[in-house]
Amino acid sequence: MCQLALRYGRREPAEMVHHIYPADEYPEHAWCLWNLISVSKAAHNRLHDRYHDKLSPEGIALMRRTKIPNDKGD
Repeated sequence: MCQLALRYGRREPAEMVHHIYPADEYPEHAWCLWNLISVSKAAHNRLHDRYHDKLSPEGIALMRRTKIPNDKGD
C-alpha cells in the first residue's frame, strides 16, 4: 500500500519504492530499509521535480521528517 496515502486514511496500491534520502546524494543509505517507502506512481511524482530531477518541496519535507538513525540503534 502507498504509505503516503495511508497517512490520510486512503488505501492506494503502491507501485514503486521511493528513496527518502536520494540514492545519488546519499549512496550510503541507498539500501537502508528506513530510507525506503512504498508509494503510488502519483505520490512518487509529487515527491520529485521531474524537470530538474530533484526532490519537490513535498519530498524535502518527507526527508526532513525522516531522521537518519545513528550507530546507537536509534
